[in-house]
Amino acid sequence: MTAVEAERDAVLRGLAGCPRADVRLAGVGPASAAARTAAALSGGGWRLVVSAGIGGGFAGAAGIGDLVLADVIAAADLGVETPDGFLPVDELGFGSSRIAADPAWSARLARRIEAAGLPLRRGPVLTVSTATGTAATAAERARRVPGAAAEAMEGFGVAAAAAAAGVPAVELRAVSNMVGPRDRAAWRIPDALAALEAAFAAAKEVFENG
Repeated sequence: MTAVEAERDAVLRGLAGCPRADVRLAGVGPASAAARTAAALSGGGWRLVVSAGIGGGFAGAAGIGDLVLADVIAAADLGVETPDGFLPVDELGFGSSRIAADPAWSARLARRIEAAGLPLRRGPVLTVSTATGTAATAAERARRVPGAAAEAMEGFGVAAAAAAAGVPAVELRAVSNMVGPRDRAAWRIPDALAALEAAFAAAKEVFENG
């Protein structure tokens, strides 16, 4: 599941006609991603769901051009504001804002990607409904999810739908920009899409063999 066509096309180029993989559009944001993933899974028969695309990297954890494979998929802004600060839904008793990426599938993907010599980082990938645009918000979100490596907008929705269907899920992001002050001139989207394509080319055998 990718948010937009450019990401989908990069994944398809990497997989190069792999018959066992179906690459679909999730749309932008966790709500669209959850709804479209649930619809895609409704027919049954799937062994793995991957949330894939480009995203922002947190300074010190992942740089532009790096790949980030989530160990935890976290809904970083799912909760409430209080006079004492942000409270996640976990502390309100309304479920959880974190879903663990499937460790076995993640390990298989990581081995292939690292064997290809691609720069791979591991850590939490944050899902947000409003992308970070200031240093203050970046610092706050990194505080909420220690070790945060990347930020995107669909992973938690994809993972929630997969969990409801009983299908394991992972998230893989290629870093196009740093999380923090919004600076479009510094974004490297073509480089990130190339890294995404390379990652799926490296991991193609995982999908071919199921």
